[in-house]
Amino acid sequence: MKSLTAFIGLLLLISLTYSTYAFGYKVSRISEVQDSMKILEKYSLFSEYHKNKDYVSALPFGWEVLEIDPAKFKKWIYYKMESALWFVHDSTDITPEEQKSLEDTTMYLYSLALTYFPEDKSYFESHKAFIMENWMHSSDEDVMKEYEKAIADNKDMSSYYYDRLGKLYIKDMSDDNDYKTKALDIYTYLSEREPDNPQWPAILEGLVDNIDELLKLTKENWLRDKDNLGKAWKFVQTAMRAGAYSEAIEGLEFLISKSPETINYHNQIATAYYNVGRFGDAENTYMKLIELEPDKKDNYYNLATIYVDLNKYSKARQYFEKASDIAGGWGKAIMSIGHVYEQSATDCSTNGFETKLVYKLAQDTYRRAYSIDPTLTNARDRAGALSGVIPTQEDYFFRGYKSGTVIPITGDCFTWIGKSVTVP
Repeated sequence: MKSLTAFIGLLLLISLTYSTYAFGYKVSRISEVQDSMKILEKYSLFSEYHKNKDYVSALPFGWEVLEIDPAKFKKWIYYKMESALWFVHDSTDITPEEQKSLEDTTMYLYSLALTYFPEDKSYFESHKAFIMENWMHSSDEDVMKEYEKAIADNKDMSSYYYDRLGKLYIKDMSDDNDYKTKALDIYTYLSEREPDNPQWPAILEGLVDNIDELLKLTKENWLRDKDNLGKAWKFVQTAMRAGAYSEAIEGLEFLISKSPETINYHNQIATAYYNVGRFGDAENTYMKLIELEPDKKDNYYNLATIYVDLNKYSKARQYFEKASDIAGGWGKAIMSIGHVYEQSATDCSTNGFETKLVYKLAQDTYRRAYSIDPTLTNARDRAGALSGVIPTQEDYFFRGYKSGTVIPITGDCFTWIGKSVTVP
């Protein structure tokens, strides 16, 4: 390989044809336009040296190509020039002055790329920020601005650059700026984007003393930018994790007002309404979800559980049955119907024969659920637990009921049931 001193001298000689600065020297533009054969020849030489990792020899030809036409080979040349400059900067023995010259030249390369190859500007912006941070030791504020531009231009930017920016926010956060909130935004986003990566939740936890502080910060961040749906959703997620359901409802009602057909918002607010005891609102929300997703069994099941809590057993059974029908036979829903029967029997103030029959109906229903889904061992266990409260053979005998007799369920507590049991 040519000596590095000779290489630097050659670059300076070539730069005399430039109209701007390269390696710190002012240059003049080439007076005549190079023909297409010349640029192809220069690019061919550049590519060949680059392919053979002779970056010192490659770079002068690359600069000549860019001076002739900085857009012609834009899809390839800027990446190759960058890799060559980075290699020479990091992998060769150069003086501090030469290193500084290479850093300035790399920044100049990025300015060309951003002008003539804007299709991948976020790539060059992020790499520009990186060398400002790690080579040139620019101010944190200037570096953060570059990372912010790159991320704004490409939300799918590598997590590495999000993390670089987040670490700068954490390093410089104080009571006089909003860097803590910005860091929370970054690591919340990364946690959502990479749910299996434990690094991001760990950083989040380190940023706050407890979940309540995180909730406060995410709410303040949303209220500062009230119409930002992303910030509202982050606040809602934090509130739900913290069990602050009333807070979550505030954010969710806002989100639904902006996007009324978003299924997840309705699911979340139904859960929040239920947990704060606003059963009427939860009922209405699940009715809305049934309109939006009429073939989803969970909507009917969740609505039925609300009716159980309201002691509206007939409606609860109706929607549990609908959930099971949609699923083509759902053991969990059938088991819940058994629970409704059992609860109805327990609620009744009399413990006569009619109540025992309802317990028998519950037992039979639990057994049916277990036959549909043998993993429901709690249904099997509940059926066994009711053995002590169902009618005995003596109960049937003294009332003249023989095996196989179908007995309708009656009684003031059970007019809603409309079912029968068969004597075993």
